[in-house]
Amino acid sequence: MENKKVTFNDIAKYTNFSKTTISRYFNDPDSLTLKNQEIIAQALKDLNYQENKLAKVLANGKSEFVGILLPNLFLNYYSEMLNQLLATYETFGYKFLVFVGTGAEETERKYLQELLAYKIEGLIVLSHTISSKELASYNVPIVAIEREDEYINSINTDNYLGAEQAANLLIKNDCDILIHVNSEVPENIPSYDRIRGFRDTCEKQNANYEMILTDLGNTYNDTKERIKEVFYSIKDKYPGIRKGIFMANDTHANILINLIMREYGGFPDEYRIVGFDDSPIASEAIIPISTVGQQIDKIAYEAMALLVSLMDERKKRKPKPQTELIHEKIAPVLMQRDTTR
Repeated sequence: MENKKVTFNDIAKYTNFSKTTISRYFNDPDSLTLKNQEIIAQALKDLNYQENKLAKVLANGKSEFVGILLPNLFLNYYSEMLNQLLATYETFGYKFLVFVGTGAEETERKYLQELLAYKIEGLIVLSHTISSKELASYNVPIVAIEREDEYINSINTDNYLGAEQAANLLIKNDCDILIHVNSEVPENIPSYDRIRGFRDTCEKQNANYEMILTDLGNTYNDTKERIKEVFYSIKDKYPGIRKGIFMANDTHANILINLIMREYGGFPDEYRIVGFDDSPIASEAIIPISTVGQQIDKIAYEAMALLVSLMDERKKRKPKPQTELIHEKIAPVLMQRDTTR
């Protein structure tokens, strides 16, 4: 058997089972007794059988592939989320086809058509480009992470709670002015609650605050230039007082810290900074960044667990239609490091 491809017929002869029984082992193993499953499994080892995954897809339409659509990878949050999603293979056994979006609707629709052509069984979407209503029309189980999710299931961070944690930490650091730097996030995006939570907390605590909501760019170089403009604006507007700055994510926080370090030759006492995500860049920055930890590993696991449950239901002979969407929030964990004291 070492010099030729092992077939179902070879396995049948080796085990004295019919080819139909061997086929059932691969496509409906629960229809066989545990003893017969063990006999066939041992035969596969003895014969050094290598399963033809493509043939299996053609036979039953189940690819064991999940699609992932990301908006970019320059933000550390997305690259770490991808790492954690890929790590779920050991638990759930699904493989992944990954596309990184461009922000162009027609291009991302082509990506989705490519994924569907590969017979993906489910889809995890972090890109914001295609509406959830359109995504739902593709008739494949979908779980969204940190994006508009009116018509699809989702797993998100409790962004409001995270913003409260960030604002309260800066208040405890005796900051004279609290500043939140973010993009102009639409209200139907989960991360809008970072804006709302920060503003509400400052007003409840009677803290002086400013919201800087502006286009921060879609590439690393553009973002760096935009944050540079924001930094010099803050520096000129609030000289000599302690500024508590809550950045929208850890990548932005790290860019700001690098600008401060170049400007002052160190990290002056008049700055306090909090990021959001707790992606690896936060702990590995030249000055470790205080941040609101999103528990990215837990979000990735819960997203895959939910998607697997939806896909498993689809595989049943009489699947139950989903009557109510699932929107789960994961509590963030505040991580205090060197940018607050």
